[in-house]
Amino acid sequence: MRICSLLPSATEIVCALGLEGSLVGVTHECDFPAAVRSLPRVTRSAIESDGLSSSRIDALVAARVHDHRGLYALDRDLLERLNPDLILTQELCDVCAVSYAEVQEAVRALFGERSVLSLEPTRLDEVFASIERVGTVTGRERDAAHLTGWLRAERDRIAGLLTGIAERPRVACIEWLDPPWVGGHWVPEMVALAGGTDALGEAGSPSVRTSWEQVAAARPNVIVVMPCGFGVERILREIATLDLPPTWHDLPAVRAGRVYAVDANSYFSRPGPRLVDGLRLLAGLLHAERLPLSADPNRWRAVEAG
Repeated sequence: MRICSLLPSATEIVCALGLEGSLVGVTHECDFPAAVRSLPRVTRSAIESDGLSSSRIDALVAARVHDHRGLYALDRDLLERLNPDLILTQELCDVCAVSYAEVQEAVRALFGERSVLSLEPTRLDEVFASIERVGTVTGRERDAAHLTGWLRAERDRIAGLLTGIAERPRVACIEWLDPPWVGGHWVPEMVALAGGTDALGEAGSPSVRTSWEQVAAARPNVIVVMPCGFGVERILREIATLDLPPTWHDLPAVRAGRVYAVDANSYFSRPGPRLVDGLRLLAGLLHAERLPLSADPNRWRAVEAG
């Protein structure tokens, strides 16, 4: 089977099922595992975001959405040459990947039968179900069942280590910086499993735009900054430039030194197997007394109050 993945998370799922050798094309954002970086890239971004601030990226995205222009381009000629049997895509978010309508149009132009599998989970169990769906269509049902069984068990093990905790801190998960967006979908569920209470997000619901004043009003005990596409170093640089409200330094999280930058692409943004690694990371940030974390500047860093 020849597989083309139009989602970084789907690429990770395919490889986790032992099908790395079947991948013939991936997106420009696919970077894990490292071997997929050498595969043909069938998409590109309409916005060159390197070096741009969060506010500038947000403005460019808003303008393209307003004008009904896509944020990603699909290389149809390359897709035709790669000749995939199975194309993995999504319908959940046009800001996250090539639009489903464009994928459908491109597939209709190809000669012969193609299978298109759309994945759009909003909760952890739906992420695991997506892995099983990929396993079914690729003939790897047993591998998928083994993987999801381990992921569910690890999720439950982490949650079990937090049984009887004395306090569940209020947590604000920031998915974008300027303007701030609150993490949704599976992120609030991860907060709950990690022994916290999401102060702003709702499990299973989309991410929502907010303001730093609203974040401050929520009085979080912990703030986890997880903007999609940003590494830890870039987060730290950008936070230093933000116009934060005067009440920022009075927040419990800031006073306690519990504002953290994390690698969102690896552990929070992509609905794939590594979300369980993100859950372990989050639980360690919230309850280091139960799940001690090793220092890893590429995974997480404390944000200086400034």
